[in-house]
Amino acid sequence: MTRIRSTTVLGIRHNGEIALGADGQATMDKHVAKSNVRKIRKLQDGKVVTGFAGSTADAFMLLDKFDEKLNGYGGNLKRAAIELAKEWRKDQYLRKLEAMMIVVDKDELLILSGTGDVLEPDSDVAAIGSGAMYAQAAALALKKHAPHLSARQMVEDALHIAADICIYTNHNLMIESPS
Repeated sequence: MTRIRSTTVLGIRHNGEIALGADGQATMDKHVAKSNVRKIRKLQDGKVVTGFAGSTADAFMLLDKFDEKLNGYGGNLKRAAIELAKEWRKDQYLRKLEAMMIVVDKDELLILSGTGDVLEPDSDVAAIGSGAMYAQAAALALKKHAPHLSARQMVEDALHIAADICIYTNHNLMIESPS
């Protein structure tokens, strides 16, 4: 079975600002299947921003479940993420989903893993997908050596660096911040 690969998603919290971005590439086997995939979504009237990596259908299933949890817990991002993780671990169908998400609001930056974990990164940098380690390394270097940049500028620069290195990442970026 041909595996669809994609993506690089990167979130950064810096100087009181949070930005989340992703490239637009989806790769099937050795070929670019699509170059402008929208992997960033806004929820709760823009107060929550999500980015996904992995199987698109699985990611949308998780996105819908996460939105339900957000609505059920009054927009409380951390509580919704924890409740989704609990369900993800318990439900036989959800456990088989092949996707990860980064979710952010104005205060929180969280990774929801395919194993049902909720991770809050120590470094205020969260990365998932094929080019995650390239983007994360670039973001950490930018936070250390270019602290004058905004979170949005750091996300953009780090994703471009990842796209220069990772064959599953392109320069067609989408970057959002929660309102």
